[in-house]
Amino acid sequence: MAGPKLSGATRRRAATGSVVNRADFRGPAARDAAYRGLPPIRSLGGRDRIGFGRSSRRGVWRRLLDIGGRIFGRGSPLRQMDWILLAAVLALAAIGVMLIWASTDPNRTSAADPFLTKQVVSLGIGLALMAAVSMLDYRQLKLYSPIVLTVSCLGLLAVLTPLGSVVNGAKSWISLPGGFQIEPSEYAKLSIILVGAMILSNVPPGEQRPSVRAVAKAIGLCAIPLVLVVAEPDLGVTILMLALLIGMIALSGVKLRWLCVLVVVGVAGLVAVSELHLLKSYQVSRLTSFLHPSADPRGTGYSAYQSKIAIGSGGLRGSGLFHGPLVAGNFVPEQHTDFIFSVAGEELGFLGSLLIIGLLGVVLLRAFRIAQNADDQFGMLVAAGVTIWFAVQSFINIGMTIGIMPVTGLPLPFVSYGGSAIFADMIAIGCLQCVYRRRSVFAS
Repeated sequence: MAGPKLSGATRRRAATGSVVNRADFRGPAARDAAYRGLPPIRSLGGRDRIGFGRSSRRGVWRRLLDIGGRIFGRGSPLRQMDWILLAAVLALAAIGVMLIWASTDPNRTSAADPFLTKQVVSLGIGLALMAAVSMLDYRQLKLYSPIVLTVSCLGLLAVLTPLGSVVNGAKSWISLPGGFQIEPSEYAKLSIILVGAMILSNVPPGEQRPSVRAVAKAIGLCAIPLVLVVAEPDLGVTILMLALLIGMIALSGVKLRWLCVLVVVGVAGLVAVSELHLLKSYQVSRLTSFLHPSADPRGTGYSAYQSKIAIGSGGLRGSGLFHGPLVAGNFVPEQHTDFIFSVAGEELGFLGSLLIIGLLGVVLLRAFRIAQNADDQFGMLVAAGVTIWFAVQSFINIGMTIGIMPVTGLPLPFVSYGGSAIFADMIAIGCLQCVYRRRSVFAS
């Protein structure tokens, strides 16, 4: 059937999009033909005549909802994180910031405390590092393990050169512009965990435990950063790295007789260090002074002696934040770093100290559960290594403030002042989140 007949003027107006007069139409068919010839309607910058840009705004909101769904949806990485672990870490970090502020500016006389500012900046960077590591598949950590070991060893070597600076008798720091310092030994702990887990998880087919060759290889590689830390010398980190190595070997399922041999070799090494006088005099004094701190209260036992006085003076509820007389008088050395727990004991009292210990316990329990429910041997060893790290370091730090452990210079995780320590601790939490996100689907 032929279409409706239109005049030439009507067809030209329809083709160019001009206004078509009603008189040009000759029935419904003519109108349909005229409208089919019109050009498509174009939006004028999102503010056309219909809706005044509402469709554009709806599109923006729809895109924002889609992004939010990807971030917070059921399959998003954030929904798969251990939020109890993260909440405990953030609470410890917040308490640490307040205690550092109270210990470095007890009277709040300065407009901006430099220690407080640096700690807040370090905490922000540490959280970013934790988030970046958490987004990884923890199997990628196995690929990065040799890189972490190499970088940490290069940093430890740089410390022994003129680039290193001596702090409290140990040459374990590299000074950076802006008053910042980096301590490579903090990352050496992480290298021990990753390299040890990588080697000890490589179980031959048909076997249930690593071979003797694998154990020897793990000891040989981990001995490289260990020897460099001993050369600084950093006694506290050395003890912690030995605990990490022995603990991970024990948890890998190695035969009991080989574990006994390893313990005997370790004890023999400690005896050799003592007999060959490889430790400096001040290190020997630190190791023995905690047994009788009152014998030399003005010398090697001064720090532990003053720390116990500060903790005891706090009582049940403490003297209040920014109101500790011993903290204000700086009677406890290094009260914002190694002896931060003594600040908590004096100003927050027994209840505040118990809160810190409880939060550390939550971190350890969550880390232990992550190790228990790990998908494979590598994930289990990584989570177990981080658990040993935080458990041993927390016990030594709190123990030396109350006089039951020697003063070794280990900070309290997440609470003490220090950029390198915060970075390393947050990276370790990121590793735990990696293992948690890829836990076994049959885990309870």
